[in-house]
Amino acid sequence: MKHNLVLSAVAAVLLCGAAMPGSAASDCKGFLPPNDLSIPVGSVDDKGILQNQFNAVLDTVQKLYGPVIAAKGGTLQINRLWTDATVNASAQHQGNRYILNMYGGLARHAAITMDGFALVACHELGHHLGGAPKIGGGDWASNEGQADYYANLKCLRKVFAEPGTAAFTRSVASDETARRSCDTLFSKPEDRALCFRNAMAGKSVAALFMALRNETKEPGFDTPDPAVVGVMFDKHPGTQCRMDTYLQGSLCTQPLSSVLSDTDPAAGTCTRSGGFKAGFRPLCWYKPSSASELLPAVSDLAFTGAARGLSVPGPAFSVLQREDPWQGY
Repeated sequence: MKHNLVLSAVAAVLLCGAAMPGSAASDCKGFLPPNDLSIPVGSVDDKGILQNQFNAVLDTVQKLYGPVIAAKGGTLQINRLWTDATVNASAQHQGNRYILNMYGGLARHAAITMDGFALVACHELGHHLGGAPKIGGGDWASNEGQADYYANLKCLRKVFAEPGTAAFTRSVASDETARRSCDTLFSKPEDRALCFRNAMAGKSVAALFMALRNETKEPGFDTPDPAVVGVMFDKHPGTQCRMDTYLQGSLCTQPLSSVLSDTDPAAGTCTRSGGFKAGFRPLCWYKPSSASELLPAVSDLAFTGAARGLSVPGPAFSVLQREDPWQGY
């Protein structure tokens, strides 16, 4: 946990750490739980992306989302903490500053490609821009599951549409469930390719989640989390549940231009009541307000291209009840 307190001398006032209740930093929303992982520059564990690749990803995010946030009257501030060994990333909102803290330690983890790092940045943006559901129902930040969903539903689609991102490093692995699902949902080759790339960016960070939790079972898009929450789960979901969310965000056929809402979770997303075939937020963290959204329709289960990516009812909440609050990633 102490590594989350290592701050850049330049930006120490602004950054998140392992925040104590009541402290200014307690408003941070991060990608990973508090952890003792530390990957200094040049260490034996330095196996992720290079500094120029780290900057290339963040340059793209700044270029695309600086104007979006400026239109809201704010400033996107990306703190590029390359030399910091912390294995995490986080978001803060201070006044009109929309802050992303991007640590080099996370970028140097062996699981991280440029595509995976883009997903991390998009998750942190999702806390700012992801809309409802918000943490606690009224916090400034979208909850953790929604930040994951936003990353693939909106942000990665925009990032990967940039010509320069064709050169981003990505996982060489493939996944038949993701490919088949994308091919079934999207008719245009370019849309199919984008859907698959988004989903694989989500799969690429699963190794990081597994390492932090000392897990031995590898998650898969064909083994969705069966949990069904009784109440909205605002904290970081489990490894499989997060992978399910990345896939479903990729499969949602809402246009990129569809607008999300800070109060209505259904707006701009894929819902069963809206007539969509897939792209639903997994029930392992998401509690819909409408009972019609709780169970997959028969047509959903018969939809062979995406059925394996859907969350279906099973043991309720048992895994999530054991989760510790995650402060990061």
